[in-house]
Amino acid sequence: MNYIKNIIRSITGLSIIFASYSCSDQKNQNIMTTQETSIFPKGNAAPKDWFTGEAFIHPLLAKDKNNDFALGSVTFEPGARTLWHTHPKGQVLIVTEGKGWYQEKGKPAQLIKKGDVINIPENVEHWHGASANTKMIHIAVTNYQGEENVTWLKPVTDAEYQEVNKK
Repeated sequence: MNYIKNIIRSITGLSIIFASYSCSDQKNQNIMTTQETSIFPKGNAAPKDWFTGEAFIHPLLAKDKNNDFALGSVTFEPGARTLWHTHPKGQVLIVTEGKGWYQEKGKPAQLIKKGDVINIPENVEHWHGASANTKMIHIAVTNYQGEENVTWLKPVTDAEYQEVNKK
């Protein structure tokens, strides 16, 4: 009999919890949905001398004695992007959410979206970021050469970015 009472109490408790979620305001429901769809937390604000717009970095794995790369999840709000930059040993991007752009210097920009994997060769000048209207999240696997993994260059100009977003 105690077993049945405990089950009834558990069901009653779950009903109260579910009812409180269904009665919460729309803003909280949107926050819950966003958190449920992202694989990793948003992270901390990215340095303004590396990014234009609102971008966030959540480190996943630092270089160590076993791994000659760093791994991080980067969230780009709409319009956010990296500066032009290079990597001495290349980089791999794995897009986990949204849509954005990847462009190598002197080449047309490529639309990138959830599920795309971009293999960036060493010392290729490039930038990547969200589209003007959609946020984009990617995992960056950045290789090291000695203690260096990136050389930051100049910002992607608003004119360069607007031209890409006309496509």
